[in-house]
Amino acid sequence: MGAQETSDRQLKIESLAEEILRLAHDGLLINMRFLDVALSKLKLECRPQTGTHLFDGATLYYDPVRLLRQYKVAPNYAARLYLHTLLHCIFFHASGTDKLNRLYWDMATDIAVENTILDIDLHLTGLQTDDTLKNRLEILGKQAGGLTAEKIYRHFRVEEPSQKAVEEWHKLCHFDEHIYWDRREELELSQTEWRKVSERIKADLKSFSRDKNSAESIEENLKEATRERYDYAGFLKKFMVMGESIQVNDDEFDYIYYTYGLDTYGNMPLVEPLEYKDSNKIRDFVIAIDTSASCRGEVVQAFLQKTYNIMQDAESFFTKINVHIIQCDSEVQQDVKITEREEFDRFMEQGKLTGFGSTDFRPVFAYVEKLREEGELARLKGMIYFTDGYGIYPEQMPDYDVAFVFLHDDENAPKVPPWAIRLVLEEEEIQSEKNF
Repeated sequence: MGAQETSDRQLKIESLAEEILRLAHDGLLINMRFLDVALSKLKLECRPQTGTHLFDGATLYYDPVRLLRQYKVAPNYAARLYLHTLLHCIFFHASGTDKLNRLYWDMATDIAVENTILDIDLHLTGLQTDDTLKNRLEILGKQAGGLTAEKIYRHFRVEEPSQKAVEEWHKLCHFDEHIYWDRREELELSQTEWRKVSERIKADLKSFSRDKNSAESIEENLKEATRERYDYAGFLKKFMVMGESIQVNDDEFDYIYYTYGLDTYGNMPLVEPLEYKDSNKIRDFVIAIDTSASCRGEVVQAFLQKTYNIMQDAESFFTKINVHIIQCDSEVQQDVKITEREEFDRFMEQGKLTGFGSTDFRPVFAYVEKLREEGELARLKGMIYFTDGYGIYPEQMPDYDVAFVFLHDDENAPKVPPWAIRLVLEEEEIQSEKNF
């Protein structure tokens, strides 16, 4: 076969693959008009001889030969691939993956997307393997408590799947490679735009959905994807207080006069550097831990370690610190005072969680007030209370900042008082080094 003939054949293959994807696009648009903006935003790029399809968070790079071979076996394959990748975009699956177990996260996102496609139940995306997949999803949904990528991922972290299970899920749910999901800077730009698209889809779903049940999976995943996430390190800065630490204040020091004095008078500088400056540093601080039965020990320890890792930055401390770690269920069970890092390390190595009864937040506030009256927390700036949210809140507003940090976003949990800050951290966020 000559070079020209080979080139013509390749162009024909690429043209046919492009036409198949265009038809898939049109079919999805006709059946799901609420995805119009999303369908117009997802980019397609032909990438021959890769042997697979790649997705980087904004663009689907498809191999035309592979696409045609799959299309020959299953005519609905192109629409399934298109919708699969599109849902990855809408659910922001490509972002925030740097500190996660990538095998489990990639698998969880593929499963979540495929579950949504089955719930939508479009004829043009159906495959022969769907019945098998439905049975597997029904079992997994009960085990994981839901089929969003986040819930599936948490389940896999606790109940690690066997190699056989990994291979089976891959065979049933894998359509595109996620190797480009590590491009963090590029993803951050694209995810900002996709968030706007997802918010619009949430608003349009009620108007365009033909069947309420078919939209439930999309709504659940969108709710999880668009949930506000916090920079926990930045959040702690809100609890800093103004104080004086002994160190050179470079902002107040003029090196010109200093060196002029040394040159002119020998060892007599005209201006000595100030040995102190006002700094935003944590000093008196309370970390309250809900040790009720619903807060598992390993998660609590992970939260404490995460908080400590953030505080470890030298710029977060005075020369002397005073942090109380208070454990409480329906009453205060233990108070450990931390004044130096070695004490915290010792607590993490030897300390035990105590309590595990019902939850009442009020004893901690009463106990903290007692410590303040005794002068133990004279410059208290704030308290972080790690809890599942089920407990009795105090009625009176304290004169220091309070944040309730919840494990999971539970709509049934009691509402926090208006004077408190509400912060939600998922388990994978707590157990990773990344500060969301």
